[in-house]
Amino acid sequence: MRRFVKNETAQILVIALTTAIGAEIKVYPFHGDYFRMGLGASTFLFFLLFVRHLPYLKVGITTGILSVFFQGTEWLTQSTSLSFTASLQNNVAAGVYYVVFALCMGRLQTKIDEYTPLRLGALVSGIDLISNGTELFLRWLLLSVNVMDWDDWLLLLIITLVRSYFVIGLYSSIMIGQMRIVHAEKEKRMEQMLHVGTGLYGETFYLKKSMGTIEAITEQSYTLYSKLKEDNLGRYGQEALSIAQQIHEVKKDSQRILAGLTKLYDSEIVVDMSLAEMLDFVVKANQKYSRMFQKKIKFTTELDTDYRTAEFIPLLTIVNNLVSNAVEAIQGQGSIRIRVDEDITDTVLVVSDTGCGIRDSHRSVIFQPGFTTKYNESGVAAAGIGLSHVRDIVHSLGGEIAVGSSEEGTGTTFIVRLPTSKIRSVFTAV
Repeated sequence: MRRFVKNETAQILVIALTTAIGAEIKVYPFHGDYFRMGLGASTFLFFLLFVRHLPYLKVGITTGILSVFFQGTEWLTQSTSLSFTASLQNNVAAGVYYVVFALCMGRLQTKIDEYTPLRLGALVSGIDLISNGTELFLRWLLLSVNVMDWDDWLLLLIITLVRSYFVIGLYSSIMIGQMRIVHAEKEKRMEQMLHVGTGLYGETFYLKKSMGTIEAITEQSYTLYSKLKEDNLGRYGQEALSIAQQIHEVKKDSQRILAGLTKLYDSEIVVDMSLAEMLDFVVKANQKYSRMFQKKIKFTTELDTDYRTAEFIPLLTIVNNLVSNAVEAIQGQGSIRIRVDEDITDTVLVVSDTGCGIRDSHRSVIFQPGFTTKYNESGVAAAGIGLSHVRDIVHSLGGEIAVGSSEEGTGTTFIVRLPTSKIRSVFTAV
């Protein structure tokens, strides 16, 4: 608590000192030197817009006092008979300006972000005019100076408007820049979240699939144990029972892992996404992927339909892997096109590339586990989720995937058809 107070006091003193120094750069808008305007008011307003955690009134009083004493030292540098007391009296009205300004700004302190720059500028101009009016009144009261000429008030109004809107404009520009930085950071975090989400989805999907296989093996092992026992082959039966028990332990471990992945998956992915946003993510991710291989690939997207979907993670997994496979299939440079269309019942996703294509003899086996047409210079097969896994995810959504066209050395087109009713979010049409 004491550290916070010290920091708050230091911040207020910095504001007050900077404002007092800025006030020394003076402009005399009226005839004579009875009223002057400096950069202090603009500096003070600029600070107030950014330090809304500080008590405005305390800032205004401190700034006013420091400004009065700071300007009161002018009797030391001027070759006049002006005394220190007279100098203070001459500048006390300027100090009151900051107090009144801070007091009025305090009414807006918690609402500044709610106003548009135009309206905020008008409100600040009004506060500035009230503060200047108070300063002029005190100068008239203390120094018997008449400053109530209409031309002077008109000039004061113009100066107030220009000054206020200049500071508000500068403040808005800075805030917009900060918002862009924050937005870029949020986009980056969203991409990271989606990468994690697609990975979790894939692991969860295949672990669920494996659970069924593990359950079947456990049942078969126990059935074998029972048969061996009936045939008086107890020694072999015990081995079969041991295998069943070990598989059962694997099953329990898998269930715990699945529960953890599901919990993490559900906690991370709690929103839906439009098809356009999904394709944008896929393109950005694969642009980076293509640059990693030093390939020049042009990506294009065509959307004849767009809507929001809560199933964007499996859709991302499908499209992203088809596109990344296309990136790997392209040699040097080429193009990839992603098109989304919708017919009466299905949403159709089409991914076309100008890669190496698929041989006619391979068409019947491309969706088999382990099949690949992409190898590096050393003859090592390309890594990836594989078309068999893509097919499984498509089938889990009630859809179908097929090769639309493929010619060796020219390119390949994959067509995915998914029931719109399964993936489209209700009441969230774009």
